[in-house]
Amino acid sequence: MKLFSSVHDVPDIAALVKEALHLKQFPYAYKDLGENKTMALVFLNPSLRTRMSTQKAALNLGMNVMVLNMDKEGWALELRDNVIMNGNTVEHIREAAAVMGQYADIIGVRSFPGLKDRKEDYSEMIFNKFVQFCGVPVVSLESATRHPLQSLADLVTIEELKTRSKPKVVLTWAPHIKPLPQAVPNSFAEWMCRADVDFTITHPKGYELCSDFTQGAKITNNQDEALADADFIYVKNWSAYEPYGKILPGNEDWMLTNEKLKITNNAKIMHCLPVRRNLELSDEILDGESSIVVHEAANRVWAAQAVLKRMLESLS
Repeated sequence: MKLFSSVHDVPDIAALVKEALHLKQFPYAYKDLGENKTMALVFLNPSLRTRMSTQKAALNLGMNVMVLNMDKEGWALELRDNVIMNGNTVEHIREAAAVMGQYADIIGVRSFPGLKDRKEDYSEMIFNKFVQFCGVPVVSLESATRHPLQSLADLVTIEELKTRSKPKVVLTWAPHIKPLPQAVPNSFAEWMCRADVDFTITHPKGYELCSDFTQGAKITNNQDEALADADFIYVKNWSAYEPYGKILPGNEDWMLTNEKLKITNNAKIMHCLPVRRNLELSDEILDGESSIVVHEAANRVWAAQAVLKRMLESLS
């Protein structure tokens, strides 16, 4: 594996999930694989779970790890070609990515969308420039449109905890006070549409995701209809795709509560975190038996480790 940016980079997702669960049982079984190899984690935006889980995964495989908070510690990057750099940018992405590729065997990149220009965000310019110029395998630590390591961990969690062979999985929109990217719901939908699950998306009118990511999903604006008999409920806010990056008025009643869970199949509640309590999800759910958000976050290590293992194998 030379690239991990979406589900489309994985020929057999069931095998990758199985490998992640195997690594959870035997985390140090492949420690020699990463000996004398270095991973660079490049963050243009904040991170907690992605940073720590990917670093731990790399260490479990025997790798050295370098972390660069590019937004605070690096030079301001120029992404455009054929420009006179007489403004605020100091270093071109061509040289920056190429130099990082000299220092690292694998590079992870995290970069959020601006939520102002949909065409620019969905072009994945920053991530794709790193892939183009660094010359080494690249893993997405979340991009403008996807968060594949999170989605893989989500699928690992579902496979690990499911109580029937084809569980009903629901992605439900939740309220928030500011516009959030579509990366997590896009990615989750894309992976669930490829997995062996019964998948439904529910959201208020106006929050439709780009159809490129939702092919094969059932989609409804009726939350109760979606939640009925659900085994897993993935809670996440996202801003509108059209008008892009906007919050639409109302819809506060979409926050999940225990009362809403009564029609489910004792559903387990998932969230990628961080979560705003009593806005996106109620205390009673997060502190209750149905919440598996911490278990889900713990599985981020094994998802990352499975991907890094395959990348290291491609280097040998």
